[in-house]
Amino acid sequence: MPSLLTAAFLNGTANPMPETNPWTTLSTRETYVNPWIRVREDQVLNPSGGPGIYGVVEYKNIAVGVVPIDDEGFTWLVGQWRYCHESYEWEIPEGGCPAGETPAECARRELLEETGLIAETIEPLLTGLQLSNSTTNEVCDLFVARGITQGEACPEETEKLHVKRLPLSEAIAMAKDGRIKDSPSVLALLALASK
Repeated sequence: MPSLLTAAFLNGTANPMPETNPWTTLSTRETYVNPWIRVREDQVLNPSGGPGIYGVVEYKNIAVGVVPIDDEGFTWLVGQWRYCHESYEWEIPEGGCPAGETPAECARRELLEETGLIAETIEPLLTGLQLSNSTTNEVCDLFVARGITQGEACPEETEKLHVKRLPLSEAIAMAKDGRIKDSPSVLALLALASK
């Protein structure tokens, strides 16, 4: 038997989204800043009125990822060591989109930089994804690249990359079985699996 709250949602009598922000920000203090992120600590009143703190990581760039798909149904993944997780990971080509560049332009640039691939078309797949919305304001736009030709890769000095071409179906299987853990990669590949 469903709970009263579940029943209210099912029959439309519950409003799952508050109309106003239940948090009150009393003050904000910047605790750290670099070219990519700003960390702040806010003194707040929580939704029940109690005092507290809220730490927020603000990203200066939009995260962008792109799934290249060629005419044979193959895609490319990028392998690299991820410092924060201390593990080697396979991902779709990704990067940060700074102010002054559109996410689609960034997707095209990152694809070329990381894999050497040139796309004839870049199509939106998912936009405005919130990657870790309890502690960051980071958002991500994901794209599909088609009409693929090979150029020359030019990774950044912080990137020691390995690139592999594989069937799109295999990349989707990797997203489903946990061999790919990067959230934008998993989201993009599962979105393509459902099309």
